[in-house]
Amino acid sequence: MTRRRLALSLVVALALPVGGAAASDAAARPAVALDTVLYGAAYYHEYMPYERLDKDVELMKRAGITVVRVGESTWTSWEPREGEFQFAWMDRVVDAMQAAGIRVVMGTPTYSIPPWLYAKHPEVMVIPLGQVRQAWQFYGPRQNMDITHPVFRQYAERVIRKIAERYAKHPGVVGWQIDNETGAYGTAGPNVQAGFKEWLKRKFGTVEAMNEAWGLVYWGQLLGSWDELPPRDGILNPGWKLEWERYQRSLVTDFLAWQARILREYVPARQWITQDFHGATRTAVDSQEISRFLDVASINPYHATQDDLDGWWIGFMGDFTRSMKKAPYLVTETNAQTIGWDAKGQFPPYDGQLRLQAWAHVASGASMVEYWHWHSLHYGQETYWKGLLGHDLEPNRVYEEATRIGAELKRLGPQIAGLMPRNRVALLHSVDSHWGLQFMPIGGAGRDERGREKADYTSVEDQLHRALYELNVGADFVFAETPDFAGYDVLVVPPLYVASDALLAKIADFAKAGGHVLLTLKSGFTNEWDTVRWTRAPGPLREAAGVSYQEFSSLKAPLPLRGDPFGAGSENRASVWVDMLIPETAMPLAFYDHPFFGRYPALTRNAFGKGTVTYQGTILTDALQEKVVAEVLKQAGIAPEPGLPAKVRLRQATSRDGRTLRFYLNFSGEPQSLKYAHGAGTDLLTQRAVPAGERLTLGPWDLALIKE
Repeated sequence: MTRRRLALSLVVALALPVGGAAASDAAARPAVALDTVLYGAAYYHEYMPYERLDKDVELMKRAGITVVRVGESTWTSWEPREGEFQFAWMDRVVDAMQAAGIRVVMGTPTYSIPPWLYAKHPEVMVIPLGQVRQAWQFYGPRQNMDITHPVFRQYAERVIRKIAERYAKHPGVVGWQIDNETGAYGTAGPNVQAGFKEWLKRKFGTVEAMNEAWGLVYWGQLLGSWDELPPRDGILNPGWKLEWERYQRSLVTDFLAWQARILREYVPARQWITQDFHGATRTAVDSQEISRFLDVASINPYHATQDDLDGWWIGFMGDFTRSMKKAPYLVTETNAQTIGWDAKGQFPPYDGQLRLQAWAHVASGASMVEYWHWHSLHYGQETYWKGLLGHDLEPNRVYEEATRIGAELKRLGPQIAGLMPRNRVALLHSVDSHWGLQFMPIGGAGRDERGREKADYTSVEDQLHRALYELNVGADFVFAETPDFAGYDVLVVPPLYVASDALLAKIADFAKAGGHVLLTLKSGFTNEWDTVRWTRAPGPLREAAGVSYQEFSSLKAPLPLRGDPFGAGSENRASVWVDMLIPETAMPLAFYDHPFFGRYPALTRNAFGKGTVTYQGTILTDALQEKVVAEVLKQAGIAPEPGLPAKVRLRQATSRDGRTLRFYLNFSGEPQSLKYAHGAGTDLLTQRAVPAGERLTLGPWDLALIKE
């Protein structure tokens, strides 16, 4: 075999995940249980303008910092020149933290390659679809390398093994983070394209099967052999594009599983392995599949502050991450002071907000709250992404608030560690449906009710979760790839555009057995190959929903619903899209107020078996969506907490000793008063007894944590 053919064979082999990294592990790993709630920050002493390790440790101890994350951001500090490794700079940090009783999470530094690696092997950089390399694909940005490339893997493996050999037995290291906010980064070079061909061979077996699944007879694109497979770059076929996105996600799964396997050769059972998912990329990776080979899931949820702080994004990402392993999770990065890659949007938290944010994470199931980062940078792209310490590196207003949080978590952490919500509501998350609607977007000429050009999967998913959050009803996520509806009474389904018959049958069976389902527009429209079903919509869901439709329409302007059936007042509007529903056994709940569309119901409900299926064939305003969600909850006997002020959120969980914990969170700058409507308990934050029926007053940006 020639050297070129040998190299290509290696490239193809490395680019061939076999259906997700979990396939290479015997079984999903059980979640670890932390003994307290950790509180900390990412710490980069190597970034400091002068020597101050002892000073930083002193300030951390004063602030109640119990954990730091180190090492993931500076490959060149570990390996300044090829094959030359340095550890003394990190040894002193880890040793100092251990001596201070501060635990260390060690990161693998593979998300930003060193200049010497680029200079020697520029071929490891990403080549995106439809392009040759351009300026941004050369050195400068991070995360622009091909994670499948054998040369990159060779160098990455070496540095991972060196770090693992050094710190796996260190008593101060409690856990490991593999890579950082990992994606496939759009990699589409020759090796990736070759790997995709092998992926398709395994998936379909024959080109004839693929031709049929994707309808390649259209435009005369039938393939006669695998050798005729063109590059992905110019493809328009939706099924083809969907499979490419599945393959791209599998590259991430494979890469992270590969790193985890390397580490497990070294790390003892007392050290856990995690990966910090980026909060905004829930459709770019197969989160639940990746979590199978992690010991604990993690998330980096950055969010709005000041007057826009309402806790929803904290709640959403907490619910999503907790659901990956059905276990407590870690916050590996979140807002300390201001965030941003420039100075245009600098919004430091108001007094009390840092504390409220931390407890909101805990209320969602976080067993660690860690900021990015300890100190603010004096150079680089993230100069204005500020840490607990500002650019002067001195204690400040935010740092002083952190000391209060640290003291509270030190005192209460052992009591509340491992808390878990017990929710009766689940949202079905489908990455495939996101991509299916990206390839064939819906919408009219204008914007939807939330100001977007077109409604898409994630905007509807967000809206549905926000409705539950505003109603103070807890929710978990279930995942379309491995759907498990057991234990839930309500299933909320964002537009399930791409779904197999088996998944749709499982939803119908859930309703028949007594569950209550909220289906939204476009659900069941295409099969698992993103091919439109040739039965009347909504396909296999037709009997359960009690409706069908043959037509649909975009809307150029919002339409009111006739007679305001849900009492939404001025928010009684639908927009963007209409599934022109024909009731069969379903009862119409609302009609459009329009001379033509008025014959079609916007919402229906069907009694099916022991349960119900509500079908929503349009996009609603936020206020109207909340009313519809509340009506579905009512069918299941789930009532929102009565009498709470509009700005107060209730999050409920169960402690490890089986006691109910209720977090009343005031997301406003005004005092709020409410009646405590549950059994007598104790406010753990104040140690004050709270009798049943007592009125609680929450200060601005304050909370109460009552253990019943």
